[in-house]
Amino acid sequence: MILAESELMRMLATRPPFQATGLDSPTLTAVLVVVALLIFLWGFKRYRTSFSKAEFGVATAIAAGTLVIALVPDLFSALGNVLRIERRPLVISLVATVLLTGLVLYVIGRLREQQLTIAELTRSLTIDQAELDDDDERTACIVIPAYNEAENVQPVVESLPETVRGYSVVPLVVSDGSSDTTARRAARTDAAVVEHPINQGQGGALKTGFEIARENGADVVVTIDADGQHPIDQLGNLIGPIADDQADYVVGSRYTGTDRSGNGAVRQAGIRTFTWLINVMADMNISDCTNGFRAIRGSRLDDLTLTEEQFSAPELLIEARKNGLRIREIPVTIAERDHGESKKPRVKYALGLMRTILVTWIR
Repeated sequence: MILAESELMRMLATRPPFQATGLDSPTLTAVLVVVALLIFLWGFKRYRTSFSKAEFGVATAIAAGTLVIALVPDLFSALGNVLRIERRPLVISLVATVLLTGLVLYVIGRLREQQLTIAELTRSLTIDQAELDDDDERTACIVIPAYNEAENVQPVVESLPETVRGYSVVPLVVSDGSSDTTARRAARTDAAVVEHPINQGQGGALKTGFEIARENGADVVVTIDADGQHPIDQLGNLIGPIADDQADYVVGSRYTGTDRSGNGAVRQAGIRTFTWLINVMADMNISDCTNGFRAIRGSRLDDLTLTEEQFSAPELLIEARKNGLRIREIPVTIAERDHGESKKPRVKYALGLMRTILVTWIR
């Protein structure tokens, strides 16, 4: 054992120093300097034409890094010796990988910022379309997000009562960038109809509906799907706890009620798993975390921070819990879709729910 350790120490002591292997050549240095200059000039041109500080900053950083590789090779030699890497190409590859990873993350962040900006612009343009009756009656605004639901949306709206539990019912259809005649069919009813110019996702459509309901002083805001699955005849049961001042947020459950949705075993297991996770993380006691048949006290909407454009159900529940809304779950009957197929992707939907739960809980 002692002999082996002595041999190892001898090998380390005689280990050759970091080797540059050809990267110190004047030709390569000149090439790298030219590349750095071209990158900087590209960024400078972009700034002159579009005044993009971000692009100019990234280009300048990459150009500076390239110049360091060309003009200060000893820096990489020292780093190679610290990391016990004998070849400079390996050191450069390592540094380049780190920089590239940072650049990718930066680009992803910028893309997300642009998406949010577009979503807000879309929402503001859509909200201006709303024309709701302005009166002094107590109102229940029924927000119906709809994406390519031309066959279903009109019967759903027409099935709504004029009043429920003393509230005047105000239907609001948010056509979320539909490519069919959803908005036209909805306009044949008494509902107020607004349309996103581009698809934003169900969460985005709900946020538009919530903002319109807030601006028009809705006392209760109800959300139902446009596919005919939610029980309109149970609307009074949904609003009841809010009307009786027993709750601020009421959500239906197919698992304490009746489930005729036709969901397969995998989807059922997924809903129950995510529901269990929300209950554990947010100290709740619900049984159906993805149910979109819900009622919210209008005055409490401002307390909810909503950022999710697609997977909104878990965000709404967790936000309601974090902000002290009194939450009640009631049994409801969920039916099969009247026409068409569900637009929720299986794998993406599961991943989206998990991300939404974790992000909403952490923030």
